[in-house]
Amino acid sequence: MALCNNFLVLSSSTYISPLRPLTSQLQQSSDIHRESDIPSTIRAQHGPARDFSSNVVSRREAIIQQVSTLGFLASGVAASAVELQQSEVTARPKFYELDGSGGVKALDIREGDGASPQVGDKVVIHYYARLAAKQGWRFDSTYDHKDQFGAPEPYVFVVGSGDVISGLDTAVRSMKEGGVRRVVIPPSQGYQNTTQGPIPPNYFDRQRLYTTIFNPTRLANGEGSTLGTLIFDVELLKTRPS
Repeated sequence: MALCNNFLVLSSSTYISPLRPLTSQLQQSSDIHRESDIPSTIRAQHGPARDFSSNVVSRREAIIQQVSTLGFLASGVAASAVELQQSEVTARPKFYELDGSGGVKALDIREGDGASPQVGDKVVIHYYARLAAKQGWRFDSTYDHKDQFGAPEPYVFVVGSGDVISGLDTAVRSMKEGGVRRVVIPPSQGYQNTTQGPIPPNYFDRQRLYTTIFNPTRLANGEGSTLGTLIFDVELLKTRPS
């Protein structure tokens, strides 16, 4: 039994519309005769006529039962799919605020299995840096920095040295080698002057970044709490103890 073009398929040669009762269709068929219309000689040879109506009714009941079973199974599969989707949503990583970070929020995309850096250690990282106030404009990326062989050149700094913005320094301290983390850095932990790293090497990107973050008009309008919000995607490649 199956569905085909809005009809129930009972066998390879029988199509019955679900809009009309099965017994009424069979009673209207010219191929079905009353037992009294059958000659006595034929009745004697083949015995009494079979009750086609009862057979069709039982078949109809079987079809209804099968359809009901399929519907029950389908609803069970759908319910299982919803439960699986909900469990996946629950298992997804979430942003959390790093302890003692001044409001830096982190999302661990991949947790590394190497060592975590300590103050004074040199770290090697790759990063994508974006500015939230410019609709997530990417103002810098180490993948755009090329060495003499044309390969992406990582960024290197010493943890706790003050050479980089404090939000990035704090974010790296609790990472492990091989880890990837997205961090949202509030303005208070971002650029406070134009000498803090990482500094975009491209002049136009650098000017656009600084004229947005340190825009006196917008700062006077009270936008300082959001104007310098940064988003960094950081991969800790290596930690070198001091």
